[in-house]
Amino acid sequence: MPESAPPYLQLRALRKDYGVGAAAVDHLDLDIAKGELVGLLGPSGCGKTTTLRMIAGLVSPTFGQILLDGRDLTAVPTHRRNVGMVFQNYALFPHMTVAANVAFGLQMRAVQRSEIRARVAEALALVRLEGFENRKPRALSGGQQQRVALARALVIHPDLLLLDEPLSNLDAKLREEMRDEIRDIQKRLAITTVFVTHDQTEALTLCDRIAVIDQGRLVQFGAPEDVYERPATPFVARFVGRINTLPGRIETAGSGPVLRVGPTTIPLPQPASLSPGEPAALMIRPQYISVTDAATPVRSGTDREISVSGCIAKRVYIGDIVQLEITGDGFTLLAECGSADPHWRGLAVGHPVQATWPASAMLLFPGGADREP
Repeated sequence: MPESAPPYLQLRALRKDYGVGAAAVDHLDLDIAKGELVGLLGPSGCGKTTTLRMIAGLVSPTFGQILLDGRDLTAVPTHRRNVGMVFQNYALFPHMTVAANVAFGLQMRAVQRSEIRARVAEALALVRLEGFENRKPRALSGGQQQRVALARALVIHPDLLLLDEPLSNLDAKLREEMRDEIRDIQKRLAITTVFVTHDQTEALTLCDRIAVIDQGRLVQFGAPEDVYERPATPFVARFVGRINTLPGRIETAGSGPVLRVGPTTIPLPQPASLSPGEPAALMIRPQYISVTDAATPVRSGTDREISVSGCIAKRVYIGDIVQLEITGDGFTLLAECGSADPHWRGLAVGHPVQATWPASAMLLFPGGADREP
């Protein structure tokens, strides 16, 4: 949240127990500014949809508060919260026309017919569905149905927009287009929005800030670049983007601290906060690793670059990038380079190479690697 912006949506010690096992949501605190788009990101079953449904009033919290613009909504019924929600499966009425689906919320609020017609037309224009008023949902594509669901949520002029994985049923190309469209509409309307997703690309490209949730708990909340480049835990580092993990132990050498990974030692150019003998995990994003022929001289162990030797074990072409899997003495690394870079073409499987990365790109976490996300 921008420093000068007061919180608009506040979640205070929010908790939900279902009576079996750990809490679905456990003591969640979150402050969201007016007009902000915040993503709740995490694996399936982490509690993000339960959190969204508590905000909407569809699930009652076991404990805690939900405040919107200073108003306590915790015990307020759903229909009195003025919240628009787009569900994962769109939840359109199949027997109703597009116009009737969009108008439904206004009819439930006893809005006059003339105003309903005007607001339905306005909402359909906003999502570029003029001329579709008399069609039924079965006559629409997935992207068009998603737009109808979004228009239905927006037509009531909600104080808050909630999106529960609305893009998960779309193909990759359409998902990208709708992602941009949702972002554009949200910014034009300046509507406070909470977006649930398990897709880190959606979260990084759509959101002003991302709340990463694991096992019902908030583990990091920040701008996309902070969550990606400065993850608070190994779990966040693994879940948000691809990353290499090298578990080992801290040792001291003549030039300073090193991390021993099997027989390989990796210099730690910054003073390590860990003591010798302690377990630790070094993590590095694949795009920071450059791969060169083993015969090419590189600077190793300086305060600028770290280098290890290995061989190409696998090469995968993915259109815009090429992934190179490198195995060395006790470690495996994944490196990524642009497919336009000519250097990868001469690196066949089995080729001896040097993997080099800037020391500033390394992340070091105490205690080794935690569980996989």
